[in-house]
Amino acid sequence: MKVKIITDSCCDMPPADEAAHKDMIDIMSFDITLGDETFRERIDITPQEFFEKIDKSEHLPKTAQITVTRFEEKFTDCFRQGYDAIICVLINSTGSQTYSNALLAKQKLEEELEGFKKMRLEIIDTHCYSVGYGYPVLEAAKKLEAGQSVDMVVDYLNDMFNCCEIYIIGFELRHMKKSGRINAAAAFLGELMGLKPLISLIDGESVVVKKSRGEKNAIKDAVEYISSMAVPETPWQILRSTMGPLEEEFIRLYSEKTGSGPVMESYCGAAVATNTGPHMIGIVIRGKARR
Repeated sequence: MKVKIITDSCCDMPPADEAAHKDMIDIMSFDITLGDETFRERIDITPQEFFEKIDKSEHLPKTAQITVTRFEEKFTDCFRQGYDAIICVLINSTGSQTYSNALLAKQKLEEELEGFKKMRLEIIDTHCYSVGYGYPVLEAAKKLEAGQSVDMVVDYLNDMFNCCEIYIIGFELRHMKKSGRINAAAAFLGELMGLKPLISLIDGESVVVKKSRGEKNAIKDAVEYISSMAVPETPWQILRSTMGPLEEEFIRLYSEKTGSGPVMESYCGAAVATNTGPHMIGIVIRGKARR
């Protein structure tokens, strides 16, 4: 079968991994607006360039959803190219209209484009963000390239998203509070006392699960808490920003604690940084099944 995976740029997949599987993975970019400038994530600006811009800007960046029209164009193009199946893996539906727009595009094309229904189109709600689906998408591409069926890969993806847990160590909460997307950060009142929150982000719901005094304690406490929530001997991923030495310390301590290093390291892209800011560390683990 001729199969392709379509995802969006919030997946934060490392560019080298995207390039290595360019015939299988198609990443659609979000448009990011900062003041009077608009950028296409992964195309017009690097994460490091975006970190610098939002750190200096008085404006709050905004992310535009991927429209129904863009999905129609993408799906139609795949149909014209003779694909037998498309697996579309998208950002958490409670945090963006993007997933719903993909469903609408599919419905319109099934009604209006002759023969479109013959192409299998699976649209998957990841219920998560960033490398929470960047890593599973990469692994799904490898499975398809190795000859696994679409059914097996779809089951794998749904299983991963059923167990995905994201944790954010927040070192500066200005953007989180202003964006309003991470409710737990908006309600956190301990910054003036030097407290750093560990925030869980599971199925789009955010909760402060730990408060630590100072950056070093925040790393140590996060290692202890997150490792206690992870299913033993399962892969974990880390999302970097501007906290280089602390990121390295987390990797060292967590690897020692669990006996394995991260299977994916990536930088926080513009869509994620719009809501988290540039001073955080993200960790993704496999927790207990929820559905």
